[in-house]
Amino acid sequence: MHRKATPFHDKISQKTANMTSLKSEPQYFYFNQLPSTNSKLKELVQEKDLPEFSIVLTPDQTAGRGQIGNSWESQKDMNLTFSLLLRPVFLEPQNQFYISKIISLAIIDTLKPIISETCIKWPNDIYINDQKLAGILIENSLMGASINYSIAGIGLNVNQEHFISEAKNPVSIKNITGEPHNLKKLLQTFIQNLQKWYYRLQNEQISQIDQTYINHLYRSKGYHSFIDQSGQFKAKFKGILPTGNLILEDEQAALRTYAFKEVEFVI
Repeated sequence: MHRKATPFHDKISQKTANMTSLKSEPQYFYFNQLPSTNSKLKELVQEKDLPEFSIVLTPDQTAGRGQIGNSWESQKDMNLTFSLLLRPVFLEPQNQFYISKIISLAIIDTLKPIISETCIKWPNDIYINDQKLAGILIENSLMGASINYSIAGIGLNVNQEHFISEAKNPVSIKNITGEPHNLKKLLQTFIQNLQKWYYRLQNEQISQIDQTYINHLYRSKGYHSFIDQSGQFKAKFKGILPTGNLILEDEQAALRTYAFKEVEFVI
């Protein structure tokens, strides 16, 4: 499969490259079809010294991956499926969850003009009510005591109207608004929003990132049903550790701390 350069990529890079202090202009790689944009971007990073915000994009991802082996369904030409490169060498590995936070917030900001009620289902799914609009898969490469690079794979359901996989609750922007939406414009807006949040992270505006993330969390108020390896229980949100672990307080006032995939929301 050959890389296809189009005016679309030039347009995006011209409009976004100046928003942060990038050492060189991001590169954009378009493939007609890919099994996984994360896997392809990882290959490219190993082959060449790509600048931050370089992107691998495809309209047809055939084996998209989610957190810990989950799959991601995407109909050809209907959705945004891409991966983006960051080099957050300033961030200590134990704080790598901030990459997840700012990417989630950039998607929320991108969707706000279209769907104002979107929220973040911990750790980084994007929801509207009880349905999933977008998923994020972040893979970090560590080098010593720093993060060498981060690859963020993003799947955003945009114009797909029917979902046939076993996923419980997918929904698209078009399902909600009844109208098709421009994929190129959404991608461009997302990049601009991410660069703003990345700048805040670089400048240690941690409290703003933390509070905004919490303000947009799914089911962050009141008691809700969860399930872990011991069974179903009710609890309320208490906080998130820098590692990304979720802290819940159950009805007996006991604190429970969970890593990714150790607890699920009952939806």
